[in-house]
Amino acid sequence: MALPKLQIALDNNTLSDAIKSISQVGAEVDIVEVGTILCLTEGMEAVRCMRALYPDKIVLADTKCADAGTTVARNCAEAGADWMTVICCAEIPTMTSALKELKDVQIELYGDWTFDQAKDWKEAGLSQVVYHQSRDALLAGKTWGDEDLAKIRKLVDMGFKVSVTGGLEVDTVKLFEGIAVEAFIAGRGIRDAEDPAQAAREFKAEIKRYWGNE
Repeated sequence: MALPKLQIALDNNTLSDAIKSISQVGAEVDIVEVGTILCLTEGMEAVRCMRALYPDKIVLADTKCADAGTTVARNCAEAGADWMTVICCAEIPTMTSALKELKDVQIELYGDWTFDQAKDWKEAGLSQVVYHQSRDALLAGKTWGDEDLAKIRKLVDMGFKVSVTGGLEVDTVKLFEGIAVEAFIAGRGIRDAEDPAQAAREFKAEIKRYWGNE
């Protein structure tokens, strides 16, 4: 079982603030995500900046694309993104057309997606999904539970690379022990820490603690 990656979600409202955030943790993380909020406020310039700052890291544009997959993906690729996200309710042709333009595409699992849909995605050549506890659900008091873990295990068993996100803190990493998680995606748990670089190092140490001997 491979060591899960650590992904920083830059859901900052401005590019200047995102640059401040990434300058503190960029050396510690594996994947630099230009979050949806940042994509909406600053556009592909945010992707271009992250690529310029971190030429050797995976740069992800979290577009949550629902349509115009070719155009959105091509714009992301031209800006320097390796990956982008599509929303799970998008049509499969949107997903596959985006995949032709980039190294990979992640399907964001929100709402009432089904495993029958997941089977169709896999058969269409999609291999990455992001399992969420949404920001709104977390604010409503929802937490990670056995139902979530069972779904993640099933997705892994189907052959997906599954990244997880949603209110992740260092002490929640252990909940996923024994699951082949592709990446842990942390935003405020790192960005808002008193020492963001140290917070990222603690995440990586905790990941290594549970997956380092696999």
